[in-house]
Amino acid sequence: MYHISDVKNFNKCKRLFQKNICNNSASFNMFVRIEKNIIDLVIKKLRISDYFKGEANDDKSLALKQMNEKDWLVNSRFEYNNLRIKVPFLHKKENKWDVYFLYIGNFPKDDDLLFYQCVIWVLYKNNIDLNNLYVIHLNSEYIRNEELNLDELFIISENFYNKNNNIGKSLNSLFLNKKFDFEKALTHMNELEKMNFVDAIKVKACTKVNKCIYYDECFQNENVEDNSILTLVSSQNKTAMYDSGIRYLKDANINLIEGTRKQFAQIKADINGGLFFDKLALYTWKKRLKFPLIFLDFEWETYAIPPYKGMKPYDVLLFQYSIHIYDGEKIEHKEFIKTGDSREEIIQSLLNDIPEHGSILAYNSEAAEKIRIKELAKFNVKYSDKLLKIVTRMVDLQFPFESGIIYDVRMKGQYSLKTLMNILDKDGYHKLDISQGIDAVYSFRKIDEIDDENEKQNIINSLKEYCSMDTYAMYVVYKWIDSLQ
Repeated sequence: MYHISDVKNFNKCKRLFQKNICNNSASFNMFVRIEKNIIDLVIKKLRISDYFKGEANDDKSLALKQMNEKDWLVNSRFEYNNLRIKVPFLHKKENKWDVYFLYIGNFPKDDDLLFYQCVIWVLYKNNIDLNNLYVIHLNSEYIRNEELNLDELFIISENFYNKNNNIGKSLNSLFLNKKFDFEKALTHMNELEKMNFVDAIKVKACTKVNKCIYYDECFQNENVEDNSILTLVSSQNKTAMYDSGIRYLKDANINLIEGTRKQFAQIKADINGGLFFDKLALYTWKKRLKFPLIFLDFEWETYAIPPYKGMKPYDVLLFQYSIHIYDGEKIEHKEFIKTGDSREEIIQSLLNDIPEHGSILAYNSEAAEKIRIKELAKFNVKYSDKLLKIVTRMVDLQFPFESGIIYDVRMKGQYSLKTLMNILDKDGYHKLDISQGIDAVYSFRKIDEIDDENEKQNIINSLKEYCSMDTYAMYVVYKWIDSLQ
């Protein structure tokens, strides 16, 4: 049995398809928290009272039978040629059916055409006559009051949105009465499932956005040295240079590089024996810092459906912070963690724990901590001035690395906080039960689902250790930067 995700994997990489089928890969947890009852919320929005609701292992004939008895079908399963689909909502109108797709986001775009094509194709192959296509999505402008207003929370649209989030092409024009054919793909998929794994071929998709989970397995004989040309960041030609015999950063073909500051730093580091830093630029950056140095890190949850008053779809809610304060001699630690609506308490705790003077350092603060503090200031205007003053004192510890002021070949083209900490203190994160931000989010979600108080406390302790390690790692990175002469 195949699903649309299998078709997507097949189109992306034949070996990826084979690996996922062989490993029976489970669905992954999403970074965004999506309420389990979102289908029930839409049912209320559509004011459906009499309907058939499908389940995961329904027989393929069940939904087809229900179409003769019900005018509404919810989460119904259909199959054709071993491809199984789930349709969120089907509504009968004059012996034809309207399809309601569910997009759990603010602006559905036509960047996942394959998904919609597969659904429409399977429905057509089951001789289901379609009338109109709609997509139900979240309203980005909706602000929650005490209770959810489902009429305002959800929007029913006949159109996708363009890149500027304006009304774009209609679903009907893109999919209705169009000829899609997945027969050949499904036949090939069936053949591949019975074959040995096809050869691994390296393409841009292998490392695009995130490295494929099978990359190291597919290319296990590839020895990427610290100063390999393959670590050259933002390079369109690094693979071509490698294939032409250029193995190291110091030998990069100047005509085939983009010439960014980070690339310059990488090449100079290799030429220098492993480390490069711009002494004058680094001195200028350090001159901004005022003691005591306050290292700050937040952890937060992102909610598709706003859980509390004043929140909008996809707003975030801080649930934890860690602070390490360094006065030049000793270091002090403070922390906060709480479930539920912690906005008021975290503001008061943050203002109490952060000294009135000194530079506040965070890693990638422009895209994280600064934004979170501004959101708190908007939430409670009573504390707005004090919170915004904190923002003016913030310094981004990532800046020397992302701007090419510092580069160590051991970074291998990466400059995340964990990459740096693994270079400076290999035991730092490895000894923790939680060692990744996304794992912290998943662990936090479990707290309210667990009855055992000891188990809850164990999770809270692990979260504290992880967040504390983030701010301690910043201190370690700062001390390393400070040692460069």
